Amino acid sequence: MKNLNETKLPTMLDATIPVILLIVLLTASVSTFGDNSSYGPNQIALLLSMGLAIVIGLKNGFTWHSIEKAIVHGISLSLGAILILLAVGSLIGTWLLSGTVPTMIYYGLQILSPEWFYAATCIICGIVAMSIGSSWTTAATIGVALLGIAQGLGLSPEIAAGAVISGAYFGDKISPLSETTNLAPAIAGSELFAHIRYMLWTTIPSISIALILFLLLGFSESATVSSQAITELNEQLAKNFSISPVNLIPLFVLLTLAIRKVPAFPAVSIGAIVGAICAMIFQQELILNLAKNTDSVFLANLTVVWTTLFDGVAIATGDLKLNALLSGGGMSSMLNTVWLIICALSFGSVLEHLGMLRKFLDVILKAAKTTGSLIASTVVTCIGTNLVTADQYMAIVMPGRMYKEEYQRRGLHPVVLSRTLEDAGTITSPLIPWNTCGAYMYSVLLVNPLDYIFYCFFNLINPILAIIYGFIGFKIKKLISVDTQDKPASEACTVIKSC
Repeated sequence: MKNLNETKLPTMLDATIPVILLIVLLTASVSTFGDNSSYGPNQIALLLSMGLAIVIGLKNGFTWHSIEKAIVHGISLSLGAILILLAVGSLIGTWLLSGTVPTMIYYGLQILSPEWFYAATCIICGIVAMSIGSSWTTAATIGVALLGIAQGLGLSPEIAAGAVISGAYFGDKISPLSETTNLAPAIAGSELFAHIRYMLWTTIPSISIALILFLLLGFSESATVSSQAITELNEQLAKNFSISPVNLIPLFVLLTLAIRKVPAFPAVSIGAIVGAICAMIFQQELILNLAKNTDSVFLANLTVVWTTLFDGVAIATGDLKLNALLSGGGMSSMLNTVWLIICALSFGSVLEHLGMLRKFLDVILKAAKTTGSLIASTVVTCIGTNLVTADQYMAIVMPGRMYKEEYQRRGLHPVVLSRTLEDAGTITSPLIPWNTCGAYMYSVLLVNPLDYIFYCFFNLINPILAIIYGFIGFKIKKLISVDTQDKPASEACTVIKSC
């Protein structure tokens, strides 16, 4: 085998073949297995495509040792997200058992009306995500409850999921507490609050249009469940759980920790533990009913809560739909998502290591002659990176590194790049089933990304608006007032001009 120093860059054919195979296999997976495609078939598609890329890399002189090292490194980047996923699984389980989620559904059914529900859902999730800086935590807590309310009102779970994700990513995007909001300016070389202010020019119009669309859907869609059915649902909730505002203690604890900037993993873990404690205090009757051995109250509490942490909870009410609504969670519920993340990041890491992603960029830059085409190319690259590497952080870091010098060479202010990275890299990640964010939303909301994608209005509009701004030259800040497209970056002055 050749020495690592003798490796050669891939040809365009080399870079394209694994991606084409992945597209073919994923298409076949979805058409054959439908909603079950994320439970194994997609993972096999990713691994087979990765195998083909590895063969091409070996042909180009790369060693298995270097490729394996790249795979391990790529997977290691997701370990933080995997820990959060497992903690979220436990949190959902204990919040169901403690009555936290049922209580939110109970009061939500009394407050929210079908006509305003979708828009209200988007706003509520936006406020929460902006406060805590996490779209994931918002979806796993408030989002889960709002999906339950949507089912109680007889509304579309797909549209409700789209409203949850639209609001959650809007709030996450403009929150200074968000990891991606801090990452984008760090990569592009802009200042955090200048980056947030500049994003508002694309973010506010996008969320405004989304809210109008959610209002139109809400007023045009009639609820299929009568007020009597809602009353019966609340009676079922009250029959199986001790409903009280004190059940919301775990929610307030988690929000407080998030606002105080406690990292996601310990914050969510504490939220899960508080939920378990509240369950033992406020839901004794439910725990004893769930316990197989009620001879010992202590043993009943220990086994039910412990099982809920790792395997979730299964509530039997006599109503199958209500059972599905009130059951789930546990670390085990996230294992399939973890499997998908590992396979997706392995594939993306191999393509990056072998230089295949860089090959695509070289071709794109040759075609991007104007500012509009450069921004459009950045958006496409971010979306493509989300598709190929399956990680929103890589969709920010890789295009940011690739385009930074070109933006500077053309005299564009760093906030233009940082805004574009968020408008495309962060926003589109939950729309892709095998992306870490798409897989996570599927695990939490139990709605397939292929079903909710057309209702994530904010996530769909934002990248399009960014491209339009680029071509019409609206709010494109420049470093200098003269044309420097053909000058090296070292000759650029630092006078800021906004056009």
